[in-house]
Amino acid sequence: MHIVDKIIKSYQTNNNLYIGEKVTMSEHMIQSAMLAEEKHSSKSLICACLLHDYGHFIIEDPDLLVSKSLDGKHEKIAFDLLKDYFKSGVTEPIKLHVSAKRYLARDKSYYDILSDASKISLKLQGGIMDDEEAQNFTSLKFYKDAIMLRKYDDDGKMSNVKIKKIDEYRDLILSQLKNDK
Repeated sequence: MHIVDKIIKSYQTNNNLYIGEKVTMSEHMIQSAMLAEEKHSSKSLICACLLHDYGHFIIEDPDLLVSKSLDGKHEKIAFDLLKDYFKSGVTEPIKLHVSAKRYLARDKSYYDILSDASKISLKLQGGIMDDEEAQNFTSLKFYKDAIMLRKYDDDGKMSNVKIKKIDEYRDLILSQLKNDK
């Protein structure tokens, strides 16, 4: 099965609630992509938003990990799967979106707007960055895209919102594949 077909099928068959939120993982990622579209973000960032939590589809039981106070490293799982297929403008922000949350949480006003589930996962993911970690993060090529992804991620958790179907993103996803895929 082609990677794009596999991704679309995953969205169509996964109805699990997003950990601690009132939307499914699929709804959350589509909402994040829609927010990126509304802000006229690049195609690569929209695609990154669409796929940023794809690792949760691969992890067998994300809720069980949280209940055991474990970080499933969903961003690394998604990056490791997608990096062979997608352009770095898609995969690098995915890899960095958890670090972006840790970076942004240095600002108390940002931390205060996080959902309870995001605050719990923040602790599991290493907590708020220290100065050295922040300096290293901001030296990375895609850190600004990761920050934008993170903001769309935070806002893409609204229940009872009309969203697009994953099939409507097929052409966008295809456009972000590496040339040899």
